[in-house]
Formats: sequence, structure tokens, C-alpha cells
Amino acid sequence: MEKIVLWKDRKEKLLDPELFSKKAEELAITTKEDIETAKNSNKRTQIRKFYDEAVRLNHTAKTKQDDWNNIISMVHMLTAKAAYAQGRKLISKNFMSFIKESVNQIERPEDLNVFCNFFEAFMGFYRLHGPNN
Repeated sequence: MEKIVLWKDRKEKLLDPELFSKKAEELAITTKEDIETAKNSNKRTQIRKFYDEAVRLNHTAKTKQDDWNNIISMVHMLTAKAAYAQGRKLISKNFMSFIKESVNQIERPEDLNVFCNFFEAFMGFYRLHGPNN
């Protein structure tokens, strides 16, 4: 699986034009293919928990801008939650890598916003390509 890079040029705030289309769809297909090797992993309901948590944190970052230091700590907690889920075989190694690598790129609220937008695009493609559960 190719590493997801949130910014094409962070300094200039330029996004990869294919981030929310081609890259999101590729991740959805890869995540779906993981199910064949790790039965009962990557169910939509499990993936949705991570998405919902990211969206909640993004909303908090927008409404409580002066609390970023606490919010970013909770963003990094997503990695620990993903590790726990992977340990229980609820998510695949590739999905865990996506969460970990993405969280490691989040330094500012706008990074979290890009991550949430990418995750939303991924969820749409995962609905199309992923399991029916």
C-alpha cells in the first residue's frame, strides 16, 4: 500500500489533486482486499468508529481553537485505539498503517481537517468497494 501524504506542499498549502479521488479509492480497494487474508477485519462499522472519532476531534478543533494541545493528544490516541483494534484482529495491518501514518502528519488543525476530508472520501469508496456489513 502506498503511503498517504496529506499535503503535496504543506508550506504552500497545496493538496494532491488526486488525494480525495484516486488515492482514497486505492486505499478503499486495498483495505477491502485485506479482508480476504484477515477474516472479520475491516468491517464498515469498525472503520466507521475511527472516522466518527476523527470527525468529532476535527469539530472540537474548529470550535475550541485555543485547546489544540489537548486535541492533538487525542488525535494521537487514534493510533493507540487502532493498535488495540488490530490486536483484536478487527482491523488489518494496512488500515492500522493508514491511521498511524496519517496521524503522524497532523501538526495543526488544518492538517486534521485535510485528514478528515480524505477519510470521508475513503469512506465513500469503501462503501462501494468494501464489505456489505
